[in-house]
Amino acid sequence: MKNNMRLLNQVALVTGANSGIGKAIAIELGKQGAKVGINFVSHPEAADEVVKTIVSYGGQAIKLYADVSNEEDVEAMFTALISKFGGIDILVNNAGLQQDAAFQDMTLAQWKLVIDVNLTGQFLCSRAAVREFLKNGVIAGRSKAAGKIICMSSVHEVIPWGGHVNYACSKGGVELLMKSMAQELAPHKIRVNSIGPGAIQTPINRQAWETPEALNNLMTLIPYQRIGQPEDVASLASWLASDEADYITGTTVFIDGGMTLYPGFSTNG
Repeated sequence: MKNNMRLLNQVALVTGANSGIGKAIAIELGKQGAKVGINFVSHPEAADEVVKTIVSYGGQAIKLYADVSNEEDVEAMFTALISKFGGIDILVNNAGLQQDAAFQDMTLAQWKLVIDVNLTGQFLCSRAAVREFLKNGVIAGRSKAAGKIICMSSVHEVIPWGGHVNYACSKGGVELLMKSMAQELAPHKIRVNSIGPGAIQTPINRQAWETPEALNNLMTLIPYQRIGQPEDVASLASWLASDEADYITGTTVFIDGGMTLYPGFSTNG
């Protein structure tokens, strides 16, 4: 490893870590010295590849199956992680999905699936992590905090999104889940923050960037005039999890090229 190892000897769990943003974050945390749990719910072979990549950098990683919306799965995942690595210092609540539909056509199943994974999943994983953080407290020489939680939110915690009501509501919920946890847990030296990505080039939003026409249309929403990469988010997550960000809790850091500046108003609307 050739990095500054800002997370040396810490244990991290990244949910939804076998592709996209989660994969990039897991690899970056591994490069920074963390032992990483790679959560997946499908495509175990992709999780194996992430583990192999981290090991190739001299790190340690383990793949961990769990549907984050299932309480028993989450508890079993944490048990396996702690059995392997002895504890947990960092949780990145990344697992999420979309089930898009016009509002009048959206089924209850589509609504529940997105809320269950994107919001309830973050609650279940955070609760399991916090129990460990409180049990272990601040460990001298490892981190200034007893634990760090990073919730993956979205620009859509503040920007309404027609046709994606379930997704936008889940991310709005993540915002107040994060802030309420941060307020309650700060006295215990547990930091909780969110990352709010804008347009990031991942499989979940392929239709927004895979053709030149689509990408050009997307640029009308991004003042900085480029689409984000998973590695952009990974660098931010690594920093937020480190002692360099020790005085930051209860906030969403948007990483969106300016999308939350509402560029449609740049010429007075």
